[in-house]
Amino acid sequence: WPPAAAPKHGRVAMAAFVGYCVQSNVHFPWAPFNSIPTNIAPAEQWAQLPEAAKWQIILFVGFLEVYSEHSFILEKYGQKHYMKGGKPGFFPDFDTMVHPVPLNLWDPLKAYKGASAERKADGLLKEVNNGRLAMIGIMGFCAEARVPGAVPALSNIAHYAGDPMAPFAANFHLPGFAS
Repeated sequence: WPPAAAPKHGRVAMAAFVGYCVQSNVHFPWAPFNSIPTNIAPAEQWAQLPEAAKWQIILFVGFLEVYSEHSFILEKYGQKHYMKGGKPGFFPDFDTMVHPVPLNLWDPLKAYKGASAERKADGLLKEVNNGRLAMIGIMGFCAEARVPGAVPALSNIAHYAGDPMAPFAANFHLPGFAS
């Protein structure tokens, strides 16, 4: 599983890094985002989201995980699960959905559609390396947000008094369990 974990974790880190940058600088004017101040750290913004919004995000990510790992979906593309000899980093298109989806997560503009195996392998290597850099970047953001001065180049970001490594500590619990 390590060859499949690198692109997957890198993609999550790249999304987290871009999300941190966007969330720190962009304010959405509609609910529930319009009630959250913009001069606070993204981790604090997450803590202030309603529980239903958090569940939507978690369930959507869970859907993507199931969709990318399900043998029924993979077999439609002639693929196998990566633990059974499939290609690491493969993410199926959304063409098998019940309703049309205009863009896919992987290669939405079909830039790699007719690419050679060498070009795809080179692209995967670049993606893994960018993911590693994003992992360092998001950890730098988390470190500076929690410990002011930890990353001198990021001294101008908003600080967070909570624990960025425990994002479910505030206003989030599993139904049926005490919070």
